Amino acid sequence: MTTTDGIEAVFLETHNWGKAAPFFQALGYELDFDTGHGSGRLRNGDGPYLFIAEVPEDQPVGTRLVLRVADAAAFAPEPGVEVVSPFQPTHWGTQEMTVRDPDGRLWSLQAPGGGS
Repeated sequence: MTTTDGIEAVFLETHNWGKAAPFFQALGYELDFDTGHGSGRLRNGDGPYLFIAEVPEDQPVGTRLVLRVADAAAFAPEPGVEVVSPFQPTHWGTQEMTVRDPDGRLWSLQAPGGGS
């Protein structure tokens, strides 16, 4: 059985990347990279990174924890884990699966890029 390896990241949506990034920098996060289109990754030490993405004003903002998976091909969720979407490649070079917990919250599972 392959399980998750802890929290990889916190994914935050914002209505204003230009304000959100400096806010977290003022809290000690350093900009790791800016995608150039309203999103980027910030790090603070060895803990989970923040990935912040701007969404349109008419869309509600959300927050999602991202759990690390070492190998997407070897990962098989246990019964009771509702898979909303299977592992799919992302535009940032990883693979991502979405699952739903018993209370209806969505969680992202992220594995290194490659075939699943």
